[in-house]
Amino acid sequence: MAESNDKYPWEPWDSYGNGSTRPPKNRGGLIALLLGVVIFLGGITVALSVLNVRLFSRLTDTPDSSSPVIFHDTGTEDIAASTAGTEPDASTDATQPQSLPSAVGEMVLSPAPEGQENVPQEGGLSLQEIYLKNIPSVVSITCTLSDGAASGTGVVLSENGYIVTNAHVIEDAQAISVLLTDTRTFSAQVVGSDGASDLAVLYVATDDLTPAEFGDSSLLQVGDVVVAIGDPLGVEFRGTMTDGIISAINRDVVTDGRTMTLIQTNAALNSGNSGGPLINCYGQVIGINTMKISTLADSAGVEGLGFAIPSATVKEVVDQLLEQGYVSSRASLELEGEWISEFDQHFRRLPAGFYITGVPEDSSAAQIGLTTGDILLTLDGVRLTDEDDLESVLYAHQAGDTVEITYYRSGATYTASLVLGEYHI
Repeated sequence: MAESNDKYPWEPWDSYGNGSTRPPKNRGGLIALLLGVVIFLGGITVALSVLNVRLFSRLTDTPDSSSPVIFHDTGTEDIAASTAGTEPDASTDATQPQSLPSAVGEMVLSPAPEGQENVPQEGGLSLQEIYLKNIPSVVSITCTLSDGAASGTGVVLSENGYIVTNAHVIEDAQAISVLLTDTRTFSAQVVGSDGASDLAVLYVATDDLTPAEFGDSSLLQVGDVVVAIGDPLGVEFRGTMTDGIISAINRDVVTDGRTMTLIQTNAALNSGNSGGPLINCYGQVIGINTMKISTLADSAGVEGLGFAIPSATVKEVVDQLLEQGYVSSRASLELEGEWISEFDQHFRRLPAGFYITGVPEDSSAAQIGLTTGDILLTLDGVRLTDEDDLESVLYAHQAGDTVEITYYRSGATYTASLVLGEYHI
């Protein structure tokens, strides 16, 4: 006989074997109690927040007795004293004009002292004197190119029309114009140009120029004060002077495959300053500005890093250009030709190199059998693909040096020894 359960009497739905199926207990009262507690605590929190804000407001409105009081002697009653111990009038509108102390007077502009001469070094000229001495000797150069124009600066060498500038300023120029400080303009012709030193000499038909005074660059020291005069960014800013110091001397800089020994300066140099003078504190030209180092990673470029060709080098090169139109011992291939285009490389199956279009009869190239149609592939072990490759090798040699070459002819490759000739403009 089954044992009875008095606490839970049998109900009809208890007959299934799936556990108890009694209705759940009613817990609504407990939930309501919890909600009430939460609402109560929230109300207390809000009340405390309001009280805290009001207390903080009163504290900030109370003047700090330890804070200094600044008095203005304006000839009127001190505002701080007149308002001490009084409460602010709540009816006062802060947007309405209030009674203010009288001003001390109108603002006064004191006269500036007259400009004073700036002498960069003891015994030297002032910056103003340096400019006045040299500006008549600085010219603006504009070149007409097949695809546009180029500009730079030049320095007068002599009264009778000779001017020095950078070789890269006049490179590939079809016409050259020279603008003087007195606004006269002349057409110029090239007397001589030397790419290895980046110097060129021009001539204009006049005999009343003001030549610059050249100093000895071998006497320079790091820290000497210098200025540069030229046309940064073109003729629009012609005659601009910037100052700085000699940052380094005998600085070897590699450019276009050649090494140049230059003067380094932090005087600001920009495009258009090329060919202009670098001047010492005595007003003497001790260098011809040639380049500014920049970086592709920074469009603004590197600041305070400019270079100039020392005047000792300028004299050596200019004297030869004036005398013979070229610099002796500069190496040359003594060949005429052009570079194989990418079109010919791909569609005519020709190798990259220097395509020979002319061979002088008395040249070393003619003696070793080079002829029109040959393609020069290597020179002294350097693969030739453009003008920079060729110049890098030539600048490393002198006329008369023997170098090994590789050339292409009718599908075959040959090697030979070539004696370099002397470059003439």
